[in-house]
This record gives sequence, C-alpha cells and structure tokens, in this order.
Amino acid sequence: GDVVTTVINKFEQAARDKVRDAGINVFVLVDESHRSQYGQMHAKMARVFPNACYIGFTGTPLTRAEKSTAEKFGSFIHKYPMRQAVRDRAVVPLLYEGRIVDQDVDKDQLERWFERVTRHLSEDQKTDLKRKMSRSEAVNATEQRVKEVAYNIAVHYEQNWRGTGFKAQVATASKRIGLKYWRYLLDYGIEAALVISPPDTREGHEGVNTSEAPDVQAFWKQMMDRYGSEESYNREIIRSFAQADGMEIMVVVDKLLTGFDEPRNAVLYVDKPLREHTLLQAIARVNRLFEGKDYGYIIDYRGVLGELNDAMNLYDALAEYDAADIEGTIADVAAEISRLPQLHSDLWAIFQRISNKQDSEAMERLLEPEDRRQHFYEALTNYARSLRVALSTTKFYEDTPEKRVNLYKQDLKFFHQLRQAVKMRYAEAIDYRDYEDKVRKLMDEHIKATGTSTITQMVDIFDAEKFDAEVEKLGTPAAKADTILNRMKRTISERMDEDPAYYRRFAELVAATIEAYRQGRLDQLDYLQQSEELLDAMRAGHSADLPVELRPYRHAPAYFGLLRSALGGNGVNVVPLAIQIEQTIEAHKVTDWATNLDVQKRIRLQLDDMLFELERQHDLTISEEELDMLIESVLEVAKVRDGLQ
Repeated sequence: GDVVTTVINKFEQAARDKVRDAGINVFVLVDESHRSQYGQMHAKMARVFPNACYIGFTGTPLTRAEKSTAEKFGSFIHKYPMRQAVRDRAVVPLLYEGRIVDQDVDKDQLERWFERVTRHLSEDQKTDLKRKMSRSEAVNATEQRVKEVAYNIAVHYEQNWRGTGFKAQVATASKRIGLKYWRYLLDYGIEAALVISPPDTREGHEGVNTSEAPDVQAFWKQMMDRYGSEESYNREIIRSFAQADGMEIMVVVDKLLTGFDEPRNAVLYVDKPLREHTLLQAIARVNRLFEGKDYGYIIDYRGVLGELNDAMNLYDALAEYDAADIEGTIADVAAEISRLPQLHSDLWAIFQRISNKQDSEAMERLLEPEDRRQHFYEALTNYARSLRVALSTTKFYEDTPEKRVNLYKQDLKFFHQLRQAVKMRYAEAIDYRDYEDKVRKLMDEHIKATGTSTITQMVDIFDAEKFDAEVEKLGTPAAKADTILNRMKRTISERMDEDPAYYRRFAELVAATIEAYRQGRLDQLDYLQQSEELLDAMRAGHSADLPVELRPYRHAPAYFGLLRSALGGNGVNVVPLAIQIEQTIEAHKVTDWATNLDVQKRIRLQLDDMLFELERQHDLTISEEELDMLIESVLEVAKVRDGLQ
C-alpha cells in the first residue's frame, strides 16, 4: 500500500531487523508530535527512514530548549492558534474562576508531634522530611482540605449544572487524592466516577519509587470485579458520561485529562499543578462545541491562572515563530556523544584495583567507604545522562558499532544493579515512607479547612518472608550477611526506645560480629550463619535468658531490662516489680494518656512508691536523681510502646 498507518513502537523491531528505506519520496506524518519524538523510538524511526520528510501535527508544541517540537520538525507549515479558533467559533470561549481553601494550622501541636514521630531521625533527616512534607503537594492533600474542596465542587455543580445535561471533570494530583475526591463526591450526592490507569502505572505526581496505596489497589480490584476488564471499565464510564442523564462528574489524574473529547463536558475543576502544553490540553477538554453550550468553565483551586496566561501568550507567539529565534538554545548532540567514551572509562576507573570485573562482591566491598560510594554515584549519573542523550539520536547509531552500543547499555544496567546492591548492603537509603504516613496523619489532624473563598524497596526485617526473599537475591554469603546486619542496625536504632536494654544488647552483638569478620576471624559462611542466628534471635522477641515469668506479658520484659540495668548489680530480683509496673501503667491508661499530665503524675507517684518499697525491702540506697531518671525512662518506654499498639 501507498499509505501505512502504524504506531511508533513498531519501529523498534524494524530497526532491530535493520530495515532501511533511504528514499526521499517517503512522508512520515506524526500525530501528537509533541509526544514520543525525543528518545530512542524517534531515533529508531529515523534510522528506518533516514531521508524521509517528517511532518508533525500538534495542538500544543513543546518549546523548552531540550524538547522543541518546532526544532525537531522544522518551520511551521500552518498554524491555527486557540484564540483564532474561538474567534471563528470553532470552539467555545473559556471562563476562569480562581478559588482558595482557607486553612488553619495548629502549628505548635503539629511541631510537637512531628518531633515525637521522628525522634529516631537525625537533624538533617528531619529537615529533609520536613522540607518534603511542607511542599504544597503535601499540604494540598490534607484530608480536611480535600473534603472542603469536594463539598465546594458538589454545591457548585448542583447549583449550576445539575439537570442541564452538561458534565464536569475534576483534575487531581494523584490516584490516592482522586480516590478521596470520588468518595466525598458520592457522599455529597454527586453521581461520580474515578478513572485512573492500573495501579502499576506511574501517573501524575506520584514518585517513581512510590508503591500504590492499599486503598487504590482495593479500588482497582473492585472496578475489575465489577466491569471485568480495564477496557470495559473505561468504555462504560465514558458511555455514561456522554448521556444527558448519565454520570455527572468524572474524577481523573492524567488518564482522560488529555486526548479525551466529550462535547457535554463543560466544567473543569482543577486541583493539581498544570503547566504549558499539559495545561492547554486540559482546558481544551471543556471548549468543544455543543448545543446550548456558550462557554467552557475552569474552576481553579490551585492558582494556575498565571501559568495559563504564560502558556497562551507563548503559543500565540508561535504564530510569528522563526527557526532562527531559537538558535543556540539546543545542546550540541555531537559534543555530548563525544563525552560518552570518557565518562564510561571514568566509571570503570573507580574499580581499577579489582582485576576480575565480574566480581560483584569485591566491587561492593570496595564501595564501603561513603565518600567512594558518592564518587561512584556521581560518575554513574553523568554516564547515564550522556548515554540517554546519545541513544535518542540517529547519529549515535550511525557512528557507533552495534557491539559498542550494546556494551554501553549492558554496563549501565550492571552499574544500576550495583548501586542498588550497595545501597541495600550498607543500609544507606533512608526509607521515609513510614514517617511520611505518620506526618501525613498529623497534617490531616492539625491542618483544618475553614471554608472556600473565591480567588528494590525497603522491607521490614520482621516481615520474615519478604525480607528473606530480598536477601536471597544477593550474590555472596558476605553480601547477605552485611545486608542482614546493617538492616538490623537500622531497626535497632528505630526501635531502641521500645526496649532499650534488649536492643542495646543486640547492637553490641551486631557490632562484634561485623568486627570479627573484618578482622578475618570469621569466613563468609560463618559470617552469614552468625548473622542469621542473630536475626532469628531478635525476631523471637525476647532474649534467651528472659525469666519465664515475664514471657506472658507484653511490656514487662522492656521494664525488666531497664530495672536490671539500673538495679541488677545489687543482686535484686526485679521480675515482680517489672510485672507490677506493667499492671499499674495499664490500669491508668485512658485515651491520650501519653499527653495527659494528670494521669502521668499519678503513675509517677505509684512508681515512686514501688521503688521506695524496693529500697526498704533490700536495704538499698538510690539517689533521688537516679530514681527520677529510672521513672522517666519507664514512662518514655511505656509511651513509645503504647504508640505502636
């Protein structure tokens, strides 16, 4: 045939099979040319048709220097700006209204509880976490704010659009937030649907390493059970949305926010950051012509007006675009490619003292010093960035032997795996997710919405099945042992306040085992065996020498450890006292007892009486300072353990 319709992905196989047509009478018409035209797929298409005439079609051409559609395809053949389309009545005008949610922050309480839930982090780690959680995305995701915006949307839609046959979309920042909006809109009597991609697809502003929340997974399973397949799920919601008496509001993240046309769609409620071409594509969802539709409406809860104005002005300016206007803004690809061999050599030079370049165990041990690991990470980042640029160009494939290209790719994969291995082995990466969940709950509790105004993850070592499976993937016995012991060290640090004496003992045993291996007193197999034995012992939840009377109790073993450390040297049996302390504290526990000063005062008085009686019975002398310190330690352990129940 003279005309072939295909998708760009199929050029992958064509390039692999060395298909090539050097004719000049080939015209490649690329729809949505601002997508997929800046990486390996475009480069492979250009290898198949090196002399073709490429013509791109786009409603929103990218104009950033590193991704310029106009630079990639050449001068404009024809332009039809959005403002001209409005003047021609090819689309309806858009009306914009900005709204803001008034919020009240209980700063003192938020700060106090933040310090408590992050007490195991260093000051730098706390600052990093606080910076991350204070960004607008985290604040905008608080429960009370989402609830307030959802109510505002529901009322606005009911008063202005219900019964008219016109529909609305709510654009949200993540699947987790979208799910909240969907539930609240249903609660407020709106017939709504949530349309997202499958949970294993990254979307919107969710982080690359962020696993989907369990409630999103549960929602997806519910939809698949109901509709049978993703295709059926999408089809039925779109069908209902297109009917005058069908579903009223569609909640979206990215899916159906762009490239989806339903003329009945008249209102876009925006509660996510949008910029440039994505913003223009989003607002175009509501400017399609329909009988009785005079305007499309943008109700903005995120303040995108400035971005919208910039984007409109930018794309209006494209009407006067000249290729010479952006000369010098595009990086010299040839220069970037020329750096690749040196960056590749620099990366391998870090391991020059290792003769066997397949010995991953030796390479991991070489990277034990933190400064050497940082040097490795920087070299890998520079190499990966340069290779990514090279792989997106036709010139690289033409000038570089295929064997060399494959070597570059294989080495990149190898070094990425090495980086993951050393991060895990030396327990380097702080996994903030548990802390983020806790801080998010604090923000939900202490940030109130008062109205609307118009204007290879880490796993818990106590999860034996998951952790053991991760360890089993590692290569040498020493790598497995290092992973186990470094993870134990982190867990000990995080849980020290739950049972200081118990975890302090394991900290000493872990340190001694690592030192024995470093000094050559243990071979790799013995090192791994001792590590596994320590892990099994810590998982067991109590020391082998714990008195049998304490084993039925939940908290008494922790109090026993404190008492034995403070008083055990006097030959005193503190087992009965540990049990008595647990019973006393449990008897006084009420809701929020850990912040109730009156309750704590009563507990302190009873503990003081118990210790005074112990002194009298055993003729001991305990200084007032030591007594106060012991009581405070017991109370702190009780608070920590109560917070974990």
